[in-house]
Amino acid sequence: MKLLILNGPNLNMLGIREKHLYGAQTYEDLQLNILKRARELGLDVDIFQSNHEGELVDKIQSAYGEMDGIIINPAAYTHTSVAILDALKAVNLPAAEVHLTDISQREPFRQISYAGMACQAHFIGLGFEGYGKALEWMKENAAVSPAQ
Repeated sequence: MKLLILNGPNLNMLGIREKHLYGAQTYEDLQLNILKRARELGLDVDIFQSNHEGELVDKIQSAYGEMDGIIINPAAYTHTSVAILDALKAVNLPAAEVHLTDISQREPFRQISYAGMACQAHFIGLGFEGYGKALEWMKENAAVSPAQ
């Protein structure tokens, strides 16, 4: 099973930004964590991060016919990007949403997830472990649960 792991804006600044929310681990630490868990589960992953909405949309579209599912942390685009929502719907792949923090406990504008509307599973507020849970969910469900 081949999965696309997408990370949105400012996740490359983990370990630097808002340590009281995101902790001291870096984006490189996150990537290593994802790769280790994927290897344990026998999954092939392509990890991509961008601060640019169009690049994320292009990467989602490129997953069509190439990937078995998408795990996405759209970061700030969670709350603003209908383009990412539409891209996820267009490729119609199993999708899981991940957020390091619990967006339901943050500012009111952060409680709306456009991308999440196209996802069949959500792993919110679990830190790095959310990606591991999303990988497990994909392994168990992506092959048997068609995207909506």
